[in-house]
Amino acid sequence: MPKPVQITQPMREWMDVFMHRSMRGWSQFAKSTGLSMPQFSILMQLHYRGTTGLSEISERFDISAAAASQLVEKLVQSGYLERAEDPNDRRAKNLRLTPAGAKLVNEGIQERYRWMEELASNLDAEDHAKISEALTILTQAAKKMDEKK
Repeated sequence: MPKPVQITQPMREWMDVFMHRSMRGWSQFAKSTGLSMPQFSILMQLHYRGTTGLSEISERFDISAAAASQLVEKLVQSGYLERAEDPNDRRAKNLRLTPAGAKLVNEGIQERYRWMEELASNLDAEDHAKISEALTILTQAAKKMDEKK
């Protein structure tokens, strides 16, 4: 009986390369904007989750409310976030991206994907088809796992 194909090692190797390149891209982009990675991460959370309370930022990043407030303050002063009173609790503040904040996040996302486009341009059509099929299978399997949780 033939030995089963071991996919975990190539997947680990790809994940290591992907994560390294992705995080390096984020870090370089954040640095070029004058923001720290935690500040840029807050912008990303608001991009994907929408309006968020300061307490949620604190919990999500496992930092004190004071630390979250300091990170957010620079983003507000830079015009990337706006604070608004929570309609359900006047003591709480909600945060949302401004148009400038949304633009910055979208630029970061495009920068993050740039190296993948360059990588894809170095592959032939046959490899594109194989990789596309494999990634679709992996994505579907990951989504099924998430649905079970």
